[in-house]
Amino acid sequence: METRSSKRKKILNASTKRPKISSSPNDRGEEDRISDLPDEILHQMLLLLPIKSIAKTSILSKRWKNLWYSFPDLDFTTVNTIANSSIAMTSKNMRKKERFYVLKGSEYVDQILTLIDKHSDIRVLKFRAFLSFSRLNHLVRNAVKHNVQELDIEVSTSDYFNFPRSVITSRSLRVLRLKSWHPGFRLPPLETMRDGFKLLSSLSLSRAILHDQPSLIDLFTNSSFPLLKKLHLEALFGLKQLTITCPVLEDLSLESCFQLLELEICVGRLRKLKVLSCFDAYSVRSRVKIDAPKLEILLWSYNAVTEESVLKNLNVLNVALVGFFLLHEDLSEVKSQSVSNFLLGISNCRSLTLDRQCIEILSKNNKFAGVSLCPFNKLNSLEFSTGFNKHNNSGLASIFRSSPAIHTITINIIGDNSPERRQWNKELWELPNSGEEKYWESQIQNLKSFLHHLKVVKIHGFTECANDVTLVKFLLKHGKVLQELFLFTCSLSKPRESLLREKIKSQIMGFSRASSKAKIVFE
Repeated sequence: METRSSKRKKILNASTKRPKISSSPNDRGEEDRISDLPDEILHQMLLLLPIKSIAKTSILSKRWKNLWYSFPDLDFTTVNTIANSSIAMTSKNMRKKERFYVLKGSEYVDQILTLIDKHSDIRVLKFRAFLSFSRLNHLVRNAVKHNVQELDIEVSTSDYFNFPRSVITSRSLRVLRLKSWHPGFRLPPLETMRDGFKLLSSLSLSRAILHDQPSLIDLFTNSSFPLLKKLHLEALFGLKQLTITCPVLEDLSLESCFQLLELEICVGRLRKLKVLSCFDAYSVRSRVKIDAPKLEILLWSYNAVTEESVLKNLNVLNVALVGFFLLHEDLSEVKSQSVSNFLLGISNCRSLTLDRQCIEILSKNNKFAGVSLCPFNKLNSLEFSTGFNKHNNSGLASIFRSSPAIHTITINIIGDNSPERRQWNKELWELPNSGEEKYWESQIQNLKSFLHHLKVVKIHGFTECANDVTLVKFLLKHGKVLQELFLFTCSLSKPRESLLREKIKSQIMGFSRASSKAKIVFE
C-alpha cells in the first residue's frame, strides 16, 4: 500500500517538472495563428497602436505588409513631427521661419500622400501640419478620392486659405473637423455649402472668417444638413447671426463667437447644448432664442447678457450650468429682465450650477432683491460659487426660496482675503442677534419648504468669518431633515490660526440642531 508520504513526493516531483520550450514556432510544429485572423480583426488590434508602430509591422511578412497598405485608419496626430510643434511662432524672423516650416510641412504631407496612394479606401485620416493651401487642398482631394469617411485636420498656414471644396460634394464623408491655428480660413458661398454635406453626421469648424457673410441664418437648416447629429463651431470671426434648425441634431457646441448678436436654436432632437464665451457685450440689440423639447444638458458659461432671452419647452432638462460675463456690475432694466427670463426657461432642471457672476447679479440688482425667482420645483441638486460677502445674502436667500424641494447644496466660497472675509468676530458667539443672523432668521417662513427638504450641505472654502458661520448655524438650527454638513476649510499656515480654527470647530459642534440625524464633518 502506498503511504501518504510517498504520495506527497510524487505530487511534488510532478509539479516541479517543466515541459521543454522550443526555440521557435517551427520547432514546435505550430502555426502563426495571429496572422491567420481576418483583416477586420487585425485592423481592430492595430488601432490600439500609434501609427509608427503600425507601419513597422509591415516588415514582418508580406501578409503584414498587405495589412498595412489596407489599414483604413490613418491617425498621424501621434507622430512627433516638426510640423506639430510649429503652430505658434513669435520670433522676429517670422517670415524666414514660416518658409522653413512650410517646407517641412510639405515634406510631411508628401509622406502622407504617398501612403494614401498605396492604401485602398480610407476610413479615417487625421493630421496636424504647417503647410500651404495648395498642399492642403491636394491632400484633401486625395483623401476624398479614396472615399475617406472621417477627416480631422488642424493646420497653420502663412495666409488665409479657402475651405477645401472637394469635401462638400463627397459621398463618403461622414465626419469633418477643420481647425486653423493661424490665421484662419474662409467659407465658400453659402449657396455652395447648402448643396453639399447631405450625408455628414458630425461637423466641427474652428477659426473661420465670416466678415463677408456674417449671417448664417439659412445654412444649418432642414435641407442643408439632413443627417447632422453633432455640430461644433468655434471662433467664427465676424459671425453676427446664427440660426440652427437641423432636424436630427443632438449635440451642439458654440464657443468664442464674441461678435454674435442673434442666436436662434429650434431643434426637436437636441439633447446637449454648450455655449461658451459668446455674444457682443457692448450691443444693445442682442437676443437668444432656444426651443429644444428634448434638451437634457445645458452649459451656458461666460456669455454676455443679451437684451432678450426666450427659452421654451425645456421640459426634460436635467443638468444646467449657467454663467454670465459682465462689463459692469449693474445691469440695465432690460438685461435684468433677460436674466430673469433665462432662469425661468431652465426652471425645470434637476441639477443646477451657477457661477459667481450669477450670484452677483441676483445680489446687486434691485429687480431680484427680496423677490423670489421663478420656482425650480424639480431641482434636487444646487451648486454655486460666490465671494460670500454680506451683500450676497439676499441673492442666496432668493435662490433658496426658489428651491422648495432641494436635496443637496454645494457652496464654493471664492475667498479674496478681504478684511470682511477674514475677520474673526468673537461677539458672534456671545450675541445671538448679529446682523447676518437677524437677516437669516427673518427668512424662516419664506424658506420653510427649503428647510424641510434639505439633506446634504457641502461648503468648500469655509472660513471663520461671520457670514460663513452664521449660515451654518442657521441651517443646523432649522434644517428639519438635514443629515450631513461638510465643511471644507482652507489650509492654514500660522499656528495661531490653527488654534482659532479648533475653537471655531468646537463652537460649531455645539450649535443646536433641528435634526437628530445631522452630522457635521470637517475636511
